[in-house]
Amino acid sequence: MVGPDGLIRGLRPPRERGSWLGRHPNVIRVLTVGAFLTAWELYGRSLNPIFLSYPTAVTGAFVELILSGQLFNAMVQSLSALALGFSVSIVAGIVIGLLMGRYRTIFFALDPFVTALYNTPSVAVIPLIQLWFGLGFQAKVVIVILSAFFPIVINTFAGVRNTSRGMVDVVRAFGASERQVMTKVVLPAAVPFIMAGLRLAVGRAVIGIVVAEFFTAVSGLGGLIIVFSNSFATAKLFVPVITLVVLGLVLTAAARALEARFATWKETERAT
Repeated sequence: MVGPDGLIRGLRPPRERGSWLGRHPNVIRVLTVGAFLTAWELYGRSLNPIFLSYPTAVTGAFVELILSGQLFNAMVQSLSALALGFSVSIVAGIVIGLLMGRYRTIFFALDPFVTALYNTPSVAVIPLIQLWFGLGFQAKVVIVILSAFFPIVINTFAGVRNTSRGMVDVVRAFGASERQVMTKVVLPAAVPFIMAGLRLAVGRAVIGIVVAEFFTAVSGLGGLIIVFSNSFATAKLFVPVITLVVLGLVLTAAARALEARFATWKETERAT
């Protein structure tokens, strides 16, 4: 209603639509996970432990492997190869993607190799990698690089090709050098694409390290999976599997945090 002073009074702010659960999504997540674990516990106890374990048994296996140091040693072996291979993939992938997107000659020279190798399953070349690099640390690093390199290259190339031509022409009109165009315009414009490539490459890198440890030296988290599966230790088998899942989630979250850190200007442009 309108008061004597001409101001509108008695109006309340609109209520937020949706149920209480809809306004608290974390409660839904906790309830869903709790229901899943409860169902898994009950169903797992009714089966032969060779075929399926259950959460309390997996937790006990986690504690046992942690106290024995077996899980820690396996994580060190896997993470060392993963970190080195993924770091090389990031540096080489971004540099080559920038050059391919910026210079047509380099694109024509490298595009056949990038396309061919990207479409070649990494498992198919593992025998060659074993012949060339052996069965140890070097072979695992090479397999991780082959797994993670191409998503970064392709997304970086796409980011460079999507850079505004008008913006490049403007900075050139003000006398910017090629290096300044690359570092001040092209690279910042490609950052969201590069980060998308990193998120894709994280999952492929984790898959690559597991495949490498399956087919090369049986070590690391992949080696634990082989050992426990061969001995039918199902509860312990879940430990490296869950560890790899958590590792992938952590690395993906780190990639998203880097995107928010280096592409803050892009977040302000999003419609939602």
